Amino acid sequence: MADTILLSVEEMYQADALAVAAGVASLDLMEAAGAAIAAEIQDRWQPRPVCVLAGPGNNGGDGFVVARLLTEAGWPVRLAFLGSPDSLKADAAVNAGRWHGAIEELTPAMLDGRPLVVDALFGAGLTRPLDGAALSCVHRINQDGLDCLAVDIPSGVDGDSGEILGGDGGAPRAAVTVTFFRAKPGHYLMPGRALCGDLIVTDIGIPASVLDQIAAATRLNGPGLWLDRFPWPDTEDHKYSRGHAVVAGGAEMTGAARLAAMGARRMGAGLVTIATPPEAFAAYAREEPGTLVKKVENDDAFRVLLGDPKKNAILVGPGLGVSEGTRAKVLAALETGKPAVIDADGLSAFAENPQQLFKAITGPCLLTPHEGEFNRLFSLSGGKVPRVRAAARLSGAVVLLKGADTVIAAPGEQETAIVVINATGTADLATAGTGDVLAGMALGLMTQGLNPFDAAACAVWLHGRAAEQIGPGLIAEDLPSALPGVLRTLKENASKT
Repeated sequence: MADTILLSVEEMYQADALAVAAGVASLDLMEAAGAAIAAEIQDRWQPRPVCVLAGPGNNGGDGFVVARLLTEAGWPVRLAFLGSPDSLKADAAVNAGRWHGAIEELTPAMLDGRPLVVDALFGAGLTRPLDGAALSCVHRINQDGLDCLAVDIPSGVDGDSGEILGGDGGAPRAAVTVTFFRAKPGHYLMPGRALCGDLIVTDIGIPASVLDQIAAATRLNGPGLWLDRFPWPDTEDHKYSRGHAVVAGGAEMTGAARLAAMGARRMGAGLVTIATPPEAFAAYAREEPGTLVKKVENDDAFRVLLGDPKKNAILVGPGLGVSEGTRAKVLAALETGKPAVIDADGLSAFAENPQQLFKAITGPCLLTPHEGEFNRLFSLSGGKVPRVRAAARLSGAVVLLKGADTVIAAPGEQETAIVVINATGTADLATAGTGDVLAGMALGLMTQGLNPFDAAACAVWLHGRAAEQIGPGLIAEDLPSALPGVLRTLKENASKT
């Protein structure tokens, strides 16, 4: 599963050091990095004037290699350096010496007549906003729409959080980013992801064995993480062996529970029952004939329904409204100790007393907030990955923080708990009801025995893939219908591995 590992900035420094300790020359690593970048440029673009923006560290050293190799290939190259070349050290200084062209002062004017720019100013470890000539050049790149290749990550983007250190406009918008050995969280977290363009992760000679000595705890979501545990039905399965899910339905916003139920059924739940107030029974019963509907007159009746041993997973929240009744349903679900998904209003109902929710979580549980719901429950600041990791630890539940860069964390020691970043999906998912389908999909997987973390990771990846297949014009109702095709492809690919 090494291909799913994302390395923090510090972990990448460790990988470099371990490679050198294993006998790989650091100068060879820099040469390989520059060669990979030059090859990508020549594959992607026809020969044209290039400006290499080189910074004072190893990223700049990569830039000197690129400038030399492109010049040798006949490309017209100018190299603009930030600072004094005398400040260069070690491998970067060696490669500056190998460059026989002019080393010019970094100014926006250096970009004149240069439609292609190589951003080798700073790597992922930058901790301060760009300023001065570097920032002016970035503004020029973005304003003129110049083609830009970023070395490691667009300068100004934090490699761990994906944040633009100087805010909007503080980093270049790249057409392609070339990074080395393993990608970093900042390549997949917004807003940095939107600036990276096509991400190319290239091998520069760091042995994969160094990962055995690095306790990397962040992963890019994908089938390699959970496919071997996916609950495909076998020939002896029947509807009862595949579990019976319960979705708490609201009296007014009935579409939310119906969408969730469809998501659960498409993911393979054998049976799905919507528990509804009597006044809404007709609204639920006239749709989706494969979904069961049960009148539940009060909280006691809901508890009785959940007490049925055949009903083995529960979703509470979509379309319920923020009320004492919603809180009671959430607590009743959690009291059973059965796998539970708490979403939407089921989360917001505890905004005034999050600890009441957290104390009630004693069994397998998945919380699926968007940013607003997350902030109502957790007083946390900082980057998305550490916030979600901390939220999982505080709540005792798996937390799935939805967004263009959905992040999932399981409870555990804060520094070692695995966190997953999801990169599937499209902006077309920004429409009502798509989150209800996602919650139902996770419920359907948990109904069949998948643990909440795997269910969350699997559901969000498939949800995104379905959106990609549907494309523009997507509405939430499209997602369940698209899932069979996505699942078919997943199963076909699984059979080939």
